[in-house]
Amino acid sequence: MRPELLTPIQLAESGAALASVQRPDGAIPWTTGGQTDVWNHVEAAMALLVADRLDEVDRAWSWVRRTQRADGSWPLKIVGGVVEDASGESNMAAYVAVGVWHHWLVRREPGFVAAHWPTVRRALDFVCGLQLPFGGVAWSQEWYDGQPAGINTDALLAGSSSIHHALRAGLTLAELLDDPQPEWELAAGRLGHALREHRDRFLDKSTFAMDWYYPVLGGAVRGDAGRALLASRWDDFVVPGLGVRCVDTNAWVTGAETCELVLALDALGDRERAWTLFGDAQHLRQADGAYWTGYVYPDRVTWPAEHTSFTTAAALLAHDALAELTGGAGFVRGTALVPEPEAFGLECGCDSADTLAGLS
Repeated sequence: MRPELLTPIQLAESGAALASVQRPDGAIPWTTGGQTDVWNHVEAAMALLVADRLDEVDRAWSWVRRTQRADGSWPLKIVGGVVEDASGESNMAAYVAVGVWHHWLVRREPGFVAAHWPTVRRALDFVCGLQLPFGGVAWSQEWYDGQPAGINTDALLAGSSSIHHALRAGLTLAELLDDPQPEWELAAGRLGHALREHRDRFLDKSTFAMDWYYPVLGGAVRGDAGRALLASRWDDFVVPGLGVRCVDTNAWVTGAETCELVLALDALGDRERAWTLFGDAQHLRQADGAYWTGYVYPDRVTWPAEHTSFTTAAALLAHDALAELTGGAGFVRGTALVPEPEAFGLECGCDSADTLAGLS
């Protein structure tokens, strides 16, 4: 075991720290008593699976099934079981497919996949309904007074990159269950093309590290193109010995972004830098296994003063990718996913209002 990685005892400690945040209803909020969203909840469930916390994993997936709405989405922000923001974000809904695929890779339980297939289908049908003419996916379906309202038609580069990963995971599950989803194939092909060739069409969030590495993390940009993309802004975001800046203008490194970049590097086969970055992130780990969100390095202080479940989850998943502990270690590499479909119909001639008809 390389010294940068976690020991079995440290892995168990981090799993216990993550489990301690889970609510009695199964929700895994960002912090104890804080907000829950389905993307970070699923990421935490995946990390709990790596830590072999199966009871908590079962409760987490029960929450996913129970809280999905009829349109396939989940509320953006739930605090203490109460919806505080009902908006349905496309990338959050899509990530459920990645979680189910990861669970299959680790446990190989056909019954689990079959039980969650209706949830995945509703979620990805919702997401495909938000695809824009150029191939990107609209940010969210807004809600007002308990009902779907307008569409936020901006497309986020990081969010759409995550959706690309989710669509391929969903298509692989569809193949496993012999339930073809041709509309997802079309959506995945068009989205992959947009992420490679039309990144200027997405909302400009280029000051954020996520917009830099997520096209690689989500699988749309790999090989030499992926290596070139990471090289293009490496010095803007990577602080040697500390990790990855969340925002290029702020002297603040964050554990989640650092560990996600570890996963992206691993997917490119750049394991030496992945190991180094994972080791750099360990200054955020506490004795009980929880991870601080970030560190302001000129002031030498952790900020905010909280341990976040999504940071601990990202660390556990990055550790698994490097240590190859479970069958899910390569879930970002995508080697077991169906190939990305061809991008037929790259630009449709319809107006976005027509594309999104019936959802607003």
